[in-house]
Amino acid sequence: MPALQSMDYNFKPRETPEDFGWHDRGYLPHFDAGSLPQFITFRLDDSMPQELLDEWRPIAVTDAAFRKRIEAYLDSGHGSCWLRDKRVATMMQDALLFHKGSQYTLHAWVVMPNHVHVLLTPLEDVHLPTITHSIKSYTANEANKIIGQSGQFWQIESFDRYIRNSKHFVSVIRYIENNPVKARLCKSPEEWPFSSASFRK
Repeated sequence: MPALQSMDYNFKPRETPEDFGWHDRGYLPHFDAGSLPQFITFRLDDSMPQELLDEWRPIAVTDAAFRKRIEAYLDSGHGSCWLRDKRVATMMQDALLFHKGSQYTLHAWVVMPNHVHVLLTPLEDVHLPTITHSIKSYTANEANKIIGQSGQFWQIESFDRYIRNSKHFVSVIRYIENNPVKARLCKSPEEWPFSSASFRK
């Protein structure tokens, strides 16, 4: 596997709050934070029923508990799991790497069977919605060609959380790269071929 040449693990917080902004495209609020690292999750359209989210949200004690429940559900491998197809997973990973340096600094990623986690920092003057739309639109079209279907591939909404500090930054990288191990898909992060851990190996 080729070495990843310029992966940046440095955290550099943005110091101009005027550039930050919240927006809402439906169920989830998103924080377009300029050049602040973002932890983003893309989910396949059939991986997480909206009815379950609506049922869990009111009874969740904290946001963290709500996210943990969602993550456990995703890791159980619900839905079509099209990203289990190596052709689709390779295309997804290549798409993330393609935009590295032109739209964002790519810190860490993992392509799971029914979702994708990414940690990136948008470049100056590149907005988070531009990045997510670009990735999801291209990969949805390409994936549908590969698997021979049409229609919705990704859920319309993505989860994104901005990185608060260096400790959070490191813990998110650890979470992303350990996700295949947690889901019992491999024994060590480096064994999973569709992740930043594998590239660093």
